[in-house]
Amino acid sequence: MKPPHHRFPRHLRTPWPGAGCLAACLSLGAVGPSPARAQAEAGPPAALDLPDVVVRAPRTTPSTGEPTEAPTLEVAASFDALPASRLREAGPGLQLSEVLVAVPGVVALNRQNPAQDLQLSIRGFGARSPFGVRGVRLYEDGIPLSMPDGQGQTSTFDLGAAQRVEVLRGPASVLHGNAAGGVVQLFGADAPPRPEARLGLVAGPDGLWQASAEAGGQAGALNLSVRAVGQEASGHREHSASSRQQWRARLSWRFDAERDWLLLASQLRLPQAQDPLGLSAEQVATHPRQAGSGALAYDTRKAIQQGQFGVVHRWRVGSGEWRVMAHAGQREVRQFQAIPAPPDGTAQTRPTHPGGVIDLAREFRGLDVRHSGRGSWLARPLQWTGGWSFDEVRERRQGFQNFDASGRLGVVGALRRDEDNAARNADPYLQAQWDVAPDWQLGAGLRHSHVRFSSQDRYVVAGNGDDSGGLRFRATTPVASVRWRVTPGWHVHAAAGRSFETPTLNEVAYRSVSGEATGWNRGLRAAKGVQLELGSKWRGPAGAQLDAALFQVRTQDEIAVAQNAFGRSVFQNAGSTERIGLEVSARARLAADRVDGLTGQLAAAWTRATHLDAFRSTSAGVTSGVAAGRALPGVPRRTAFAEVVWRPTAAGWLGWPGWHMALEWRHSGRIWANDVNDAFAPASQSWSWRLGWRRTWVDEEGGGGASGGGAWRLDALLRIDNLLDARNVGSVIVNEGSRRYFESAPGRGVTVTLGLARVF
Repeated sequence: MKPPHHRFPRHLRTPWPGAGCLAACLSLGAVGPSPARAQAEAGPPAALDLPDVVVRAPRTTPSTGEPTEAPTLEVAASFDALPASRLREAGPGLQLSEVLVAVPGVVALNRQNPAQDLQLSIRGFGARSPFGVRGVRLYEDGIPLSMPDGQGQTSTFDLGAAQRVEVLRGPASVLHGNAAGGVVQLFGADAPPRPEARLGLVAGPDGLWQASAEAGGQAGALNLSVRAVGQEASGHREHSASSRQQWRARLSWRFDAERDWLLLASQLRLPQAQDPLGLSAEQVATHPRQAGSGALAYDTRKAIQQGQFGVVHRWRVGSGEWRVMAHAGQREVRQFQAIPAPPDGTAQTRPTHPGGVIDLAREFRGLDVRHSGRGSWLARPLQWTGGWSFDEVRERRQGFQNFDASGRLGVVGALRRDEDNAARNADPYLQAQWDVAPDWQLGAGLRHSHVRFSSQDRYVVAGNGDDSGGLRFRATTPVASVRWRVTPGWHVHAAAGRSFETPTLNEVAYRSVSGEATGWNRGLRAAKGVQLELGSKWRGPAGAQLDAALFQVRTQDEIAVAQNAFGRSVFQNAGSTERIGLEVSARARLAADRVDGLTGQLAAAWTRATHLDAFRSTSAGVTSGVAAGRALPGVPRRTAFAEVVWRPTAAGWLGWPGWHMALEWRHSGRIWANDVNDAFAPASQSWSWRLGWRRTWVDEEGGGGASGGGAWRLDALLRIDNLLDARNVGSVIVNEGSRRYFESAPGRGVTVTLGLARVF
């Protein structure tokens, strides 16, 4: 099925989505593009090998947004940067979950369901989202992938094109606006200085294959890279086949020493993504690969098409720097749900029911303008950043019955919903960092968020009145931090901030599940919280490191499910919640005196997320009381990841250099599936093994020198997941109305990744 193509109403159109369409773009940390610009800023990577990124911040840091050469040790926040070598060696680069498992406090679950995207949460925020990502801000090269209402999709990320992935957690992330959990950002790699072309192939279980082609190089001040990907899979479960095409182009232009430009364009197409739906506890226990009830009869599926363009211009004036970013894009979605049709169900016969087919077309745009400077106050160094950001999304949302007059199911039927919705924000911000003493640093920031929703109802019939209207949310979110350098290799920080999280356009869409009450849920308020964090970072010899963080988050007006049935969810403010946790990560050489090249890594988190107030929730017609002290669903109490890597040096393994071998262990505690806490996915663990090899050789005739000749590079990776073939639940659909909460994880599977590059 081809994705839908819409004609936007005149007031929703723009002459060209990339011309004058502007988007707010903050980067990791505070208000700048990146807390770790690394070698991509210092110059392009080597032609034959992409070295590890030494995480540094010549442009900005999470705590100040200002130029600094400080490593992440000196950032007063919980911050992780995953370099190119980690991304390349961790897996085939299909899902962000391959690499985020090594970041404590982050839960990234591959749902084995391309129609519903990755399930991503940070410190318990975002876990309740039934699809997409909410409560966590997403960026690519500083360009926002999250909408003004806080919702985003990781499906637009192309991990194979990344130079690094950065994750920011805790109070510092509140300066990104409408989010409470944290920030995830992907940075693309500059093309190498000499022209290079690369072909890639991934083959895996369940009919998975992916082919990619990319090329790029440096020509004077211009650096250009282009990449295209095609992917097919029959799917782990019945009715879970998918097809995917994606391309991206990245152009950077260093006009001179004081000015540079970055242009990024991308497109994603999912012409087919079957949705197998969730399973009940009985179904997942007896036949975990089956499709959920109604998936086959209604041919549940989704088609997506999204294009996006962004530009960043940066120039220096004296000791300060200006930065302007604009971006724009379009997204089209058509989704077929399994809402029962008559005579099996009567919900869709009500004049207020929106039907079982969602047809959505969005245009989004925004602008971010900021200025960074440095000076001194009381004879001590002072850095600051101030600016203003604007984001807007306009959508045409239609709903249709998923049956026609002849009784066929899983087709587009009669129109039942037609509305123009919009969400926009306009946020000024200011942040500063002051070195109050040689070993002490103070930071403070402030952001004022103003988020507006509006709707124009175009489907007004007997029994379904005009539901046009709007909502406004305002919040001022301060953050403060202090960092103490105990020794050159050991730093301690404390931070506090207020968070702000609005409901999404989807969450305000309904006032009742049956459709008896029409119009938006205008009584729904934004959730506001107070976040506290105490952290310690230590760096030792030979690359050893140990990070730890304690955190507490108290949230008022937590958004939770009020009613869930007939394929729709109604949300409410469920009082206060508390999240308390401990995160630890460590890395060190192992048996260095006996085994060459053996290293170990550990990432673990303990999180207790609970409701502090009692409330009531209705699911499938049954109303239950949720007592104070119940755990928030979707948040495992414990998560852990451990890895031992053997990377021989000297003559290499078997006489060939460039080999590495690793053994991984992953653990997740029990995951509650609903607020009532009467259903859960049991604790699980799995082992994985991988073997990788990189070989480079030079043309016999070329010589491969700096002035001429060519070279080849071969990358190979063999990965075996779930070595012991354990039967696990991969993810849960929180508060699913028919109690089909569970999505099974695959058994043992072998994936082979090959990449062949030619340097000219």
